[in-house]
Amino acid sequence: MHFHDDSLLPENQEKLVIQVAPYGPEWLPGDADDLPLTMDEHVQAAVDCYNAGATVLHIHVRELDGKGSKRLSMFNELIGRLREAVPDMVLQIGGSISFAPEGEGSDANWLSYDSRHMLAELDPKPDQVTIAINTSQMNIVEIMTDDDLEGTSIAKPDYYRAYRDMYLEAGPEFYLEHLKRLQEKGIQAHFQLATLAQLETVERLIRKGVYTGPLTLNYVAIGGGFAGRHPADLIEFIRRVPDGATLTIESSMRAVAPMNAVGIALGAHVRVGNEDNLWGKKGERMSSVAQVEQMVKISEALGRDIATGAEAKKIYHIGEYYDSADETLARLGMVPNRRPGQRGFMLRDV
Repeated sequence: MHFHDDSLLPENQEKLVIQVAPYGPEWLPGDADDLPLTMDEHVQAAVDCYNAGATVLHIHVRELDGKGSKRLSMFNELIGRLREAVPDMVLQIGGSISFAPEGEGSDANWLSYDSRHMLAELDPKPDQVTIAINTSQMNIVEIMTDDDLEGTSIAKPDYYRAYRDMYLEAGPEFYLEHLKRLQEKGIQAHFQLATLAQLETVERLIRKGVYTGPLTLNYVAIGGGFAGRHPADLIEFIRRVPDGATLTIESSMRAVAPMNAVGIALGAHVRVGNEDNLWGKKGERMSSVAQVEQMVKISEALGRDIATGAEAKKIYHIGEYYDSADETLARLGMVPNRRPGQRGFMLRDV
């Protein structure tokens, strides 16, 4: 992304889209006061977050026993109810479905390719499904401290090891088929990226015409195989993202607020919620709703407006589809592909 002299002026920035993840699939009941259990509680969590200022909802579903649901019928039920309760929210399904371990000492892994592909068959369909690119370690506890995990189930040695050794399987066999199915169903892919190597893979998919559509993505700074918290890495990632992309900053625990504050100042968007963070000040729990309210305050203090639901759908390019690699490159503000025999650096067509 290019920054002109006036790019940091809030009146020239897009209104802030706040993405919220209030369903915390890695936690168990008791880990946080605001983890929904019943379907009514799932819906109320969305309503409360929307009323606080969130316009994108990252969705997981919990069974009554407290564990993350793997039943697509529950996702169908929740999406249907959310369409009525928060019709202006962008509904985004978490592409892992659930990665929580089944019991103490068991592995924490993402579900099989077939199960994840079934997300394209949800009815009613969501606006987005998150998708990871390239297999990597996903050690979510590497960057967390004892204070972060105090009083939670992940503080137990067996659960801790399960999350420490978790990896995210997202190689070409998965993402090529998954992108194809999502595009066929008119569901937008929301890319979860952490490194420039992953961003470059997505660019190659665009240049080859494998993916043709808006580029909405999260910069995932959770450590353990994903990006860390170094501000220089965040700045470089923002610099390398195409001008026409929509970028959201995602971090973990008490780094969420400062990382998001940087993102807000630079014109990016933010994600909060108990899936990422349980804390406000050190030792003080903070609900998903309170985290949304905090982002609203930070943004308003900087003079940047908060997007409405309708504005968030426009900013996220919900419902837009492109016909070719050339059109996608142009829409994203990227230089065109090299033509046969063409030498030198590429320039945008005029």
